[in-house]
Amino acid sequence: MKALIIDTAHKVLIDNLVEAGIEVVHKPDYQREDILREIGDYEVVVIRSKILIDKEVIDKAVKLKCIARVGAGMDAIDIDYAEKKGIKCLNSPEGNRDAVGEHALAMLLCLFNKLSIADHQVRKGIWKREDNRGLEIKGKTIGLIGYGNMGNAFAQRLMGFDCKVIAYDKYKTNYSNQFAHEVSLETIFKESDILSLHVPLTDETKYMVEKDFLSKFQKPIYLINTSRGKVVKTKDLVDKLKEGKVLGVCLDVLEYEAFSSELCSDNDIPKDLIELLQMPNAVFSPHVAGWTVESYYKLALFLSQKIIAALK
Repeated sequence: MKALIIDTAHKVLIDNLVEAGIEVVHKPDYQREDILREIGDYEVVVIRSKILIDKEVIDKAVKLKCIARVGAGMDAIDIDYAEKKGIKCLNSPEGNRDAVGEHALAMLLCLFNKLSIADHQVRKGIWKREDNRGLEIKGKTIGLIGYGNMGNAFAQRLMGFDCKVIAYDKYKTNYSNQFAHEVSLETIFKESDILSLHVPLTDETKYMVEKDFLSKFQKPIYLINTSRGKVVKTKDLVDKLKEGKVLGVCLDVLEYEAFSSELCSDNDIPKDLIELLQMPNAVFSPHVAGWTVESYYKLALFLSQKIIAALK
């Protein structure tokens, strides 16, 4: 068996595959044309996000048994087509769920306590206490959409805050646990003070959060998105922030991220994104919610175990 790794990953991935008798070729600089030329020689390809594994690539992969992504999201892979070809598609959300849960909480605390604004002011010698009066999570209702690895991890970290956590997941039932209570989407709209998104990017979830969706909430809400940028339509979000229907946002991902997870150049930034970036009631991070020292190791470890099991 031969495995082609076309992005960076912790060395435990290579070590474990080699120990299992799999020949590993690590080519993190490979571009799409390189993949198309050589993919037919491999049984396994390991990716992150820079190369789209679409129908064209899959058709060239005549030996491929497994497509593995070092991460949680699978939007860079045409899963339906791959599975029709008998190719297994693997990911490792267990590896970065703890990082995402902690990051979502950190962003919410930063927003509620105005830490980014206060830090910037104090560094400039500005000492404003009343302007930086914060909010408490205690007593709030936090609604989660999506209750898989990430949603559950975030709910777990909210346990000590004496808040109510409710969750809606269209594709699961009977998932209530000690961290969150299963509810309908209508209950999310009715009760949430804070909404946190934990869904993959699919045709169904693309631009799920838009003006009509946000208008259904009975109370003004705070929004956290650590899932995928295109789940939220930026223009509609900006409009709802201006209206006061959305009181503040924590965004680790943006609609206008380039495919490489880097924001497009200044000349290409749309007007609504410029407005969003200037809003004081917004906290941003550069798609790093699952990006910790520990998750770098765990993502590779769990994925290597799944690849070895899939090839048996």
